[in-house]
Amino acid sequence: MTRTWLATTGLAILGGAALLAQARPQPGTKLPLAQIDAQMFHVSAGKRLKPAAWPNGARVAVGLSFDVDNATADLATGNLISESISRGEYGAVDGLPRILRLLDKYQVPASFFIPAVSHLLHPDMIPAIMKSGRHEIGVHGWIHEHLPSVNDAAAEQDMLNRAIDTLTKAIGKKPVGYRAPSWQFSQWTIGQVKAAGFLYDSSLMASDDAYEILLDKQPTGLVELPIERIVDDFPYYGGATNGGMPNPDEVEKVFQSEFDVAYAEGGLFILTMHPHITGHRSRVAGLEKLIQHMQSKPGVWLATHEQIARYVKNVK
Repeated sequence: MTRTWLATTGLAILGGAALLAQARPQPGTKLPLAQIDAQMFHVSAGKRLKPAAWPNGARVAVGLSFDVDNATADLATGNLISESISRGEYGAVDGLPRILRLLDKYQVPASFFIPAVSHLLHPDMIPAIMKSGRHEIGVHGWIHEHLPSVNDAAAEQDMLNRAIDTLTKAIGKKPVGYRAPSWQFSQWTIGQVKAAGFLYDSSLMASDDAYEILLDKQPTGLVELPIERIVDDFPYYGGATNGGMPNPDEVEKVFQSEFDVAYAEGGLFILTMHPHITGHRSRVAGLEKLIQHMQSKPGVWLATHEQIARYVKNVK
């Protein structure tokens, strides 16, 4: 990324954060510590699930993931501007097919988290994803709803049930992975995800390593495969306008650096992408360079999130 892009973006973020902090109410300043503690640890990190070794002596586990949102986030909020809808539609029309061709070229597995409505609007996507037999489908909400704004436990449960049922019918088995839309939970989300019998979640950021999720300080049995904005395509590309877009090669360098440290630490590298964002020509070219770099190293386990979660779940 150029110095201009970094400087402009950094100043905008810092300035915006300062203004936001000034404008927000601060109810936490008046709460007793016990209530603050309960809020802090409602959903939190439990046991670290870092194995002593990865399968077949691999040094690092890599999970590539794609959130197949297409236009659902805009449809959920009623943003029907043609520019926004068509930008999302690109994911189904060109972005996803291009990504699948790349993954086929290098025989790389990936996990695809799909809002149910995204599938219902473009029912050809899941058969295309499942054709190779390498990939996994996970739940990503009903219509990419913002769960904290739903603010209704029954409505949230209904959407989760419909999402599970829709994807189960599409793939012929119940998905075992969950990723919250926008990575954001309500107060009920993890309880509902646990009750639904999911193996893992991939929405939280409390560690670089996999861990067990605690709910009100109690073990849930759910594996967390953590994500981070540093290794997500949206912060780099999603809001970039007016010539502020970074060079895909520069974004790939950030992802490569994160992978290299995970490799050195014997850890986990989870990358989050979106077909309507990364699926463009130059960005897929950047992803190809990253895949080539990873495959040039000995001992790299490229796996689906399900495979990683099942492996780490039994860490002692």
